[in-house]
Amino acid sequence: MTSLVLPSLRRHPWPPILLAALMAGGAGWYAYAQLAPGDRGVPPIDSSSSYEVTGVQVDVAGRTADEARTAAWREAQRKGWKILWARMHGASPDQAPGVPDSTLDSIVAGIEVESEQVGPHRYIATLGLLFDRGRTGELIGGGTSTPRSAPMLMIPIQYGGGAEQSFESRTSWQKAWARFRTGSSAVDYVRPVGTGADPVLLNLGQSRRPGRIWWRMLLDQYGASDVVVPEVYLERRYPGGPIAARFVARHGPDGEVLGTFTLVASSTGGLDHMLDEGVKQVDALYVNALGHGQLKPDPSLSIEEPEAPAADLIPDDAADPLAAIVEDVSTAQSAQFTVQVETADAAMLDQAQAALRAVAGVRQATVASLALGGTSLLSVGYAGDVGALKTALAARGWKLEGEGATLHMRKGGASPTPASATSPPAQPKQ
Repeated sequence: MTSLVLPSLRRHPWPPILLAALMAGGAGWYAYAQLAPGDRGVPPIDSSSSYEVTGVQVDVAGRTADEARTAAWREAQRKGWKILWARMHGASPDQAPGVPDSTLDSIVAGIEVESEQVGPHRYIATLGLLFDRGRTGELIGGGTSTPRSAPMLMIPIQYGGGAEQSFESRTSWQKAWARFRTGSSAVDYVRPVGTGADPVLLNLGQSRRPGRIWWRMLLDQYGASDVVVPEVYLERRYPGGPIAARFVARHGPDGEVLGTFTLVASSTGGLDHMLDEGVKQVDALYVNALGHGQLKPDPSLSIEEPEAPAADLIPDDAADPLAAIVEDVSTAQSAQFTVQVETADAAMLDQAQAALRAVAGVRQATVASLALGGTSLLSVGYAGDVGALKTALAARGWKLEGEGATLHMRKGGASPTPASATSPPAQPKQ
């Protein structure tokens, strides 16, 4: 096959333009194959309705295997309840109040078998328990000592094979975070699925981006206040052999390192178990940072309203002091609106703000949410009637629509032309 193709290429060289077209087409096909929707997206486990306690060890004997298993599961429920209560209150499991087995049966949503050994009269296992959040919350009470973090957008990045990946394809690191139940964690993770625009918006380049404007747009889109970037560096000693992994817990748009550690899997088959353990330890690093006040949202990611300038003092020779008092009263009684503006670029946003500020009675027209290429939000303070504001904007070529506290502003308004009152109505012909 090779001996036939290569000579023909040397005898009949392809034109450079045709070669460039084929290479571009091949690159496009390769990109599509890598980013095909079927190869992306790992929905996380819905753990919003359960607390999880893992690693509960039991060793119970009985007359039969079923009797030993039943007694062991009841013992696991008692131990799991004490561990959960101690975790939520920051106390010792011995201080947990006793709960009847009938109540535990009603609040335990499921039992996961991590490992077990079953004999004719003995049952040895390591179990995980899921407690229903609604029913268990009544017994735990509201006086928990564990703080809850602000919503944190999570971008898991895996390094391996000379490349890095986040949501471009299904990685083992993303799957491990999808398996992790966040219900018992003090960190409120926002876990993207990895479909749609996630691979384009949430990648390694974005995690290293220092600019705050793009970060604000992303956090607002995903409903988060800050970002955490858990990373794993995989090193395979040889095919099928041990895998060493270095885990790094990063926080914030500047990639602050909160901690690192290393784990080793004996073979490829132990990769998932090692990554699951890595997720738990990374979460522990974030929870520890939260307890020490290091996981607070970055102030530069929040959009703050600028402080109003201090009012100038009225000079002694003021012509009309009463006018200044009336001005202060009208300012105090000014209404606050949220105006939606379609901003294709920054120039359109500047034009909208200039039009609003030119209207008499407008005290404030500041950006509350910036979305170039979409719909931005302006916070407007106005002392006067909304109808007068609409008329004034229409005279400047803008149309203000809607009622209440949220209005929509768009280009295309026109000055209303009053109907002629001098022309008498036409009389019907007799």
